Amino acid sequence: MPEPVLTAPDTSLYEQLAAGTAPPIAAEPVSVVIFGGAGDLAHRKLLPALYNLHLDGLLPPRVAITGVGRKSMTDDDYRQFARTGVESFSRRPIDAHAWPTFAANLFWASASIDGSLASLGARLDVVEHERGLPGDRLYYLAVPPSLFVPTVQQLDRARFIVKGTARPTARIVVEKPIGHDLESARAINDAIAQVFDEHQVYRIDHYLGKETVQNILVLRFANSIFEPLFNQKYIDHVQVTVAEAEGVGNRAGYYESAGALRDMVQNHLLQLLCLVATEPPRSLDADVIRDEKLEVLQSLRPLQGEDVDTSTVRGRYEAGFVMGQPVPGYREEPGVDPGSRTETFVALRLWIDNWRWAGVPFFLRTGKRLPKRASEISVHLKEVPPILFNRNPGARLDPNILSLRIQPDEGFALGISSKIPGPRVRVYPVQMDFHYGSTFGATSPEAYERLLLDVMAGDQTLFMRRDQVEAAWHWVMPILDRWASDSTASIPTYAAGEWGPPEADRLVRTMGREWKAP
Repeated sequence: MPEPVLTAPDTSLYEQLAAGTAPPIAAEPVSVVIFGGAGDLAHRKLLPALYNLHLDGLLPPRVAITGVGRKSMTDDDYRQFARTGVESFSRRPIDAHAWPTFAANLFWASASIDGSLASLGARLDVVEHERGLPGDRLYYLAVPPSLFVPTVQQLDRARFIVKGTARPTARIVVEKPIGHDLESARAINDAIAQVFDEHQVYRIDHYLGKETVQNILVLRFANSIFEPLFNQKYIDHVQVTVAEAEGVGNRAGYYESAGALRDMVQNHLLQLLCLVATEPPRSLDADVIRDEKLEVLQSLRPLQGEDVDTSTVRGRYEAGFVMGQPVPGYREEPGVDPGSRTETFVALRLWIDNWRWAGVPFFLRTGKRLPKRASEISVHLKEVPPILFNRNPGARLDPNILSLRIQPDEGFALGISSKIPGPRVRVYPVQMDFHYGSTFGATSPEAYERLLLDVMAGDQTLFMRRDQVEAAWHWVMPILDRWASDSTASIPTYAAGEWGPPEADRLVRTMGREWKAP
């Protein structure tokens, strides 16, 4: 993995150059081609991320960023589109000195996947020639999943792609979701594999680019205090919560066909689970780390038939209050079928059947319209024996909990028991708490900044391999099939602003545990 670079978040590259503190350039000259370049993802995430990489001096010295879409635009129109995205969504404001040099790297090409990409090829050839680029390209598919296969096939027909390691190189970035089920995921992967070798494919999950997610491996394997504890001897159970306060918003068209299990569990939550449960990798090589994560997915105990009924809970939010404001129920949201059976909440109890985690339950939950936006992993250690300070059955000590906060308050905390000052022996739970912002004095780079930089550098560590994607779908499919097999079963509901339906609480209480509020 690339060496970390610490930069002051509110200092532009130009100020750093003056101070002699500018970081090194981390990537070779490249042409970045964004299909869907005028879409929401490009506007909110990709273009602001590329701008921030430019501020930090991490873009190649020569680069071209070409947006591709049906719209008719000039280069200046696209640069203005990018500027409004940076002004609205960048973690740092427009720098008067930096913006002109960044904007000069932006271009627009009108092209349709339905037709020929010959005009796009001609446009890229001109841009790359003018900027002295060698022809190495990064194709980013910021398009709906239904267009993944047609876009890849068009790239092949236009002879844009050179397979293998020959120059010029070509890499492709594919957004989640990779398919709607296992069969469609395999179809997409097969189509991509016909055009690109696996080492050229970057299946992106933005959660893996978050600093706090990357820190999970560092926390476990760079600190001798933690790794010896991560096993069934010391861990009672693990909880993973990814909560969203917002509702479906303007994504009803997508969400109605997806639901919480496909949208969040199959990718984000299972990836977090892999990081917290993986065996120590023998190196930081991308495939070594991904091999270990695949091992976790393959060790998940299958949930089938009645096991699905007892180990999973789905729910749907009804009208309620969030932050004191009334909000409609899911079925009342614009674009949602009034008779919809789509779940907006999922809770699961699962087991990893290997030597390290045998007998340790993992509880996962995610949902929309929950009390707040928060992503957290909490590792609950076993209680101390009922002797000494824990001998009173009516006042048991709180077990130690390691909480890994992914967002929004990035950091981690370790709950321990301490004596209250005074002549009497009284024990009280306290927190050893770490916050990224207060410790490093910097806002963390956005996930897309790190992931785009890794694609340009050719580092696949934080990207999903084909076998990982299909292994996750393989585990999820029996749950989806069980739910689909009974179209008359009632779906539990919860009022917006609550932590899911009561059935989710019973899922953990039947095992003597309680959900930890993030």
